Amino acid sequence: MAAPSHRRSLRRRRTLAVSAAVVAAGTGAGVFVMNANADAVDLYHQTLAAKDGWAASGAGTTGGAKADSAHTFTVSTRAQLVQALGPASDTTPRIIKVKGTIDANTDDSGKKLTCADYASGTGYSLSAYLKAYAPATYGRSRLPSGTQEKARAAAQAEQAKNVVFKVPANTTIVGVPGSNAGITGGMLQIQNVDNVIVRNLAFSATEDCFPQWDPTDGDDGNWNSNYDSVTLRGATHVWADHNTFTDAPHFDKANPKYFGREYQIHDGALDITKGSDLVTVEHNRFTDHDKTMLIGSSDTDSTGRLRVSIHHNVWKGIVQRAPLTRIGQVHIYNNVYDTTTLDGYAPLYSINSRAKAQVVAEANYWTVPAGGKVAKLLSGDGTGSVAGSGNLVNGTVTDLVAAYNAANSKKIRTTVNWTPALTAGLETSAKNLPAELANTTGAGVLK
Repeated sequence: MAAPSHRRSLRRRRTLAVSAAVVAAGTGAGVFVMNANADAVDLYHQTLAAKDGWAASGAGTTGGAKADSAHTFTVSTRAQLVQALGPASDTTPRIIKVKGTIDANTDDSGKKLTCADYASGTGYSLSAYLKAYAPATYGRSRLPSGTQEKARAAAQAEQAKNVVFKVPANTTIVGVPGSNAGITGGMLQIQNVDNVIVRNLAFSATEDCFPQWDPTDGDDGNWNSNYDSVTLRGATHVWADHNTFTDAPHFDKANPKYFGREYQIHDGALDITKGSDLVTVEHNRFTDHDKTMLIGSSDTDSTGRLRVSIHHNVWKGIVQRAPLTRIGQVHIYNNVYDTTTLDGYAPLYSINSRAKAQVVAEANYWTVPAGGKVAKLLSGDGTGSVAGSGNLVNGTVTDLVAAYNAANSKKIRTTVNWTPALTAGLETSAKNLPAELANTTGAGVLK
């Protein structure tokens, strides 16, 4: 266990008040520039602490800490955020302070956009799409193709122009304390870049207006959507801290069914794929979501990468993928999992280890309601591993792997090929985690 003084130091560093003044500059999109004291330690210039998970490896994760005043912005609208991010190829350190909630489904003037606006001029309509690809006439052996599928893809591309925010390297994006900071309806895309920090933001209502029907997905087909709230694709050194992720206000139970399958408009909450590496995810709150965190996009994603630390997060009302892990070395510690059904989200499992993933899960706390089965807290394909000890279920030390293996033919392995070393803040006892994390996780906590 880390020394108490070290943990207090970490908490103190994460709650220091902002000391720099904000000065308005320019017109048009109205991005503001901050004249910051470069020597001050504040929320916006904080860097990941030493040994705090995989993202502390090597040079560590500093985001935009070296940003000058010309690259330090306060934004409150979608247009301002786009301007502050700049081109994804620009690696100049930048700090972006989000004040209030930014609605991604708005145009440059701030006008609200709807699914109908994105579809306008593309020729797409849901009724025509359903008629064109009804299994009774189109069959179930091939993906949709033809006029309506092209129109759907075009409409989806129109929405993407608005809701996908491409984050450059050496960037810190932080919610301004006390401003209900967040992004609704949008996706931060951290792709093929290094050194990014995302903190103190509430992500909600990330929805795809135009899901694709895939009759070959599973036995009965599935509707698949785009847009994670935060997506890492080939990204390295990323620190996601004190954020909140939720589907609210539209929960999956409100989704209709077409072709007998749920018309799913949500994808992931925070996905780490395409060979992403050296990531720390801590003190976040994940709630009201189905497929929450995917680590590795396929069983052949990237050997030697996908190294992720996940600690001191709260997972509540999560159906699955908390996380689903492939290939990588993943350390999951000091998290709280509440598997009580919430807002219609009934949990299937918490942690899935597959495709030879090497997971160490230790000192986590599960709350399982009456009738819940411990054997369903884990999942796997028979090739993944889960090591670690000190996991509690309703306050009792429990061997999760043994419970799973006793009920399943595809066994989870209990040995891994690595030993976690970057473990700042690790608490060997999970007993007090539910109380400790109740008011210290998610957006709006940092001051």
